Amino acid sequence: MAFFKMTHPGYEKWQKTELRVGRGGVNTVMDKALRTMLDNWEKMKRSEEDEAEEDANQFEASFYALMQEVRNWVEGLEQPPKTLEEAMQLAKIEELVEQLPIEIMLNFETELELIVDGEVREEDERYD
Repeated sequence: MAFFKMTHPGYEKWQKTELRVGRGGVNTVMDKALRTMLDNWEKMKRSEEDEAEEDANQFEASFYALMQEVRNWVEGLEQPPKTLEEAMQLAKIEELVEQLPIEIMLNFETELELIVDGEVREEDERYD
């Protein structure tokens, strides 16, 4: 947690958000995917050379699992956003973004834009 705490200005807010998981209006599946992705991010950042590849693969898999949950949630909305800007203004997305490490924001926004546009990234086109 130290890296996240030191580099992410929303760390204190993230701690408070974690307490809300499971209460009304919160997508607990998405929250669990976020928690897993953040845990894998921390693990990857701390990994030794012999574990680095495996930890990076776990992080990547958990990032795309989170994005699948975001896709499921967005597609289930009565009025899905039509633009990336609209999507980024959704309360749940804002809550997610506040917790994301800045280093993966561009990847998150790129994937969210694909979701909004109704496109699916092919597995071999994912980030390496």
